Formats: sequence, C-alpha cells, structure tokens
Amino acid sequence: MSDSAVRAAGPHPAGVPADLTGLSFEPLTPTSFLDRAAAAHGDRVAVVDGDLRLTYAQLHERCRALAGGLAAIHGGRPVAVLAPNTHVALEATFGVPWSGAPLVAVNTRLSAGEVGYILRHSRASVLVYDPVFDELVEQALAGLDEPPQVVRVGDDYERLISWGEPTAVTPDDERSLLSINYTSGTTGHPKGVMYHHRGAYLQALAMVGHTGLTPSSVHLWTLPMFHCNGWCFPWAVTAAAATHVCLPKVEPARIWELVREQGVTHLNGAPTVLSMIAYAPEAGPVPTPVRVATGGAPPSPAILRRMAELGFDVTHLYGLTETFGPAMICDWRPEWNDLDGDRQARLKARQGVGNLISQAVRVITDDGDDAPSDGTTTGQIALRGNNVMLGYLNDEQATRDAAPDGWFRTGDIGVMHPDGYVELRDRSKDVIISGGENIASVEVEQAIADHPAVLEVAVIAIPDERWGEVPAAYVTLQEGASATEEEIVEHVRSRLARFKAPKRVTFTDLPKTSTGKIQKFVLRDAAWVGREHRIGS
Repeated sequence: MSDSAVRAAGPHPAGVPADLTGLSFEPLTPTSFLDRAAAAHGDRVAVVDGDLRLTYAQLHERCRALAGGLAAIHGGRPVAVLAPNTHVALEATFGVPWSGAPLVAVNTRLSAGEVGYILRHSRASVLVYDPVFDELVEQALAGLDEPPQVVRVGDDYERLISWGEPTAVTPDDERSLLSINYTSGTTGHPKGVMYHHRGAYLQALAMVGHTGLTPSSVHLWTLPMFHCNGWCFPWAVTAAAATHVCLPKVEPARIWELVREQGVTHLNGAPTVLSMIAYAPEAGPVPTPVRVATGGAPPSPAILRRMAELGFDVTHLYGLTETFGPAMICDWRPEWNDLDGDRQARLKARQGVGNLISQAVRVITDDGDDAPSDGTTTGQIALRGNNVMLGYLNDEQATRDAAPDGWFRTGDIGVMHPDGYVELRDRSKDVIISGGENIASVEVEQAIADHPAVLEVAVIAIPDERWGEVPAAYVTLQEGASATEEEIVEHVRSRLARFKAPKRVTFTDLPKTSTGKIQKFVLRDAAWVGREHRIGS
C-alpha cells in the first residue's frame, strides 16, 4: 500500500495488530454509487428520458465530463440547477459534487424573486437551467448584483460536457458540504439546509433497503428531484443499478402510460400525487405490484385502500428537508396481515419508526420529558442521527434553535404508541384550540377524506366570537361527485366527537406547494384577514 493511500487511524486500538491500523478508509460519498454501477452494470439502461436512453457507462462518462466543465468555471462556489425531472437534473446530482462544488437544486415552481433570493443567498457561481425557464431566469437574474454564469440546457450544456476534462473530486471529510436544499419558505425567506456526503450516502442505502430496490427495479420519477435531492433516490436508484424513468411533469395519463410501457416497479410522491394516480380515468389494476413511498402529509385510509385495490403497495415515510427526506418509516409487520382492511389502512397511515440509519425517535412533552408510550400523550417529534443536516446556511441562531440539545425539533406534534410507532397528530401551528379543547386537524381531515365523494381536504382554524376559533374544512370533490356541507358535517360527527366537526365547509381547489403539500397558510391568511390574533395558528 502506498503512503498516499494510508489515512490516520487515531489511537492504536487494543487487540489490533499495529500493522493493520494504517489500512485505508475512504470517506463516504453518494457519488461513489455511480462508479460502482458503471463498473458492474455499465451496459444496462440507466436512464429513460423520452426518446433518450443512457446506459450506466454513458451516464458515468457524461457526469464526469460535466464535472470537468463545471470545475473550470465555478471557482469552488455552489452550482445551481433549475430543471424538471430530466436526465440533466439526474446528471447534476453526480456531476456537480464531482466538480468540487455544492449542488443547489432549485424548486422549479418558484417565482423569479424567490429564485433570485436563492441564487444570491447561496452565492451560486453557475446556474444550469432548462429552456422552459428562459423568461423566469431572465427576470431572476435582473435583480442580482453578481449574477451567476448561465449554462442553458441544449447546445450550451452539451458544449460544456464536450469541453470538460473528466473529473471526479471526492471529499477528504465525509461530513463536508454536499448540497444546499432550500425549505418551502411558507413564512419569510427559505432557509438553506446543508447536506453532508455521509448523510446522503447512508440515507440512500436506507432507501434501497426499505423500498427493495434491485437491478431489476424501474423507478418512475414522480417526486421532484429538487425536493430534498429527491429524498436521496437519485443516489439510491443508482446504488441498486436500477433504471431511472424521467418524468418532467406529473400528468396522470402519462404516469399510467409509463407504468405499463416501462414496467415501473417503484415511485414516490405526496398523497396528493397518489390521489391523482388513483382516480385518473386511465386507472386500473397494474400488471405487477408497484412499491410506492409517500410522505409530506399523512395519507388518508381512503387513499391507501384505493391504491391497494389497484396493486400499489404504499409505505408511509416521514421526514423533512432537514433530515435528507424520510427519517422515519411505517415498517409493516407480518402479523398485521391478518387484520381487516380498515385497521391495516390506519396502521399504514402512522409515521412509524426511525429508518435504518436513524437513531431513536423521541416525542418530547412541553416539560422536556419523553412522552409515555400510550398513544395519547402528545409532544413534539425530535430526531437525531446521520441523516440530520449540518445546519442552516449562514444562520447559526436558527441552527441552534432547531436543535437546542442535539435533538432536532421537527415542529410536528405526535404520540408514541405502545409498539414504539409514532403517529403524527398535527403540525404545532395546526392545533385548533376551540373553547379550551384541542382539536387535531389531521384527525378531522382523515375523517372527511373517508367520505366517498371527497378527493382532498384541508382543515384549519377560523375565528369564532364564542369559541375563539373553530375548525373549518376546505374540500375538493372527486370528479363527477357531489356532496353538501351538511353531509360532510354529519359524516364527521358519525366518526368523531361532535365538537370536532367543521363549522364550515367550503368546496374548492386547494392551494399547494411544488411538492404537492397543501398550503394551509394560504387558507389561514384568508380566513384571518383583519384579525390581530390567531389562537391556534
């Protein structure tokens, strides 16, 4: 072994021969998965993007050339990428880190002002973007004093790859900065969440194990790759040497076409995406089971039952941008197979237990103690482990506030069940306090979602002169279905305490984020306009 391959091993461990303590240990990085896939499965199809097909050998070559081209121009500063779910977004997850710069995957549904803020805050040196965003990019750059160098996908992008000297910079420290992912920014400016190489590597392996990815798997990209770096699935699918099927836009008809045409075995998405798939006109039983990971909100038992009828095996995951995506999984126990369908659906809707690389999950009460495992006592969900961020970019105070004692506070309210599974009861801001009684909006939402005419629902607190605030429901109905406000209210009253039933039901399309999450703050802002105080907000 050459001297350059030897890394310091620290103090000599007892019982280990001295001549073994100098063995080389390479820092963990998710980009190494593409090296392995190209070496072991180089001739197999890695990417399907419309008419484009790339083998793993070709993908490996392109990503290293992209890295070389970027390394010549980025000066060590972050590289931003604004692209839908195409081969470009996938190549960036390997090529940008290999160039020696952090990746900033930009939300494709942001306004020009929001994109400009991210470019400025991250100090991006280069912006790679898809031509569909020509106008948006022009507007975003107009407000910047130091705009990044622009690489437009097409001739410019291919020229950069053709010029690039194949490069693959690997980190000396596996906890060095890999990427910067921006939070949704529902209030104020979004925060830049810093990911490290070690966390992404381990998170990707956890996703391989939990979702059963193999070289035979075909993964359809229904989840945006910009969202938590696609929950680390660009690296996970590659680690398994499975096939990436790109989908630039979530269109139910196209999803069903690709599921049947490409033999899709895996996909991910928020419950709203599952609703679009499940109730599309093209929906029908799949020829072979499709494994689905869902997160972003608790899936209703109704949508879980519908997906099961179509042949989709749904697993509920829970996490945040700050936790590299899914930090918890509702691990299915074999003994639950004998339960009735409704009971199974309700168990599947729980957030579950820590994933393979997470440390123990806690539910912390207001006094700082762990909530008893009684399925009733609520507290804030807290996480710790390899899949927790380095911190917020240029915001040390926010980082300290998020993890005051080393445990990252998620802001979500949950309970710990006797079997060790956590169940989300609410976002802390979504607890409705009506006449001194706490009402969990998620509980009311799931009751309403069980109505056969309901497609989607959001429940918030609205002002009330007598009770301070009361629950109100905003409902989107199934196409061609009908229901009245009285029917929805009575439906809830038949399942929950009467005081939990909504006092108002509005039938409407729901506002959503780019990742499919319902934007309750938009509904809340409209409901409380002109009010100085929101008891439950």
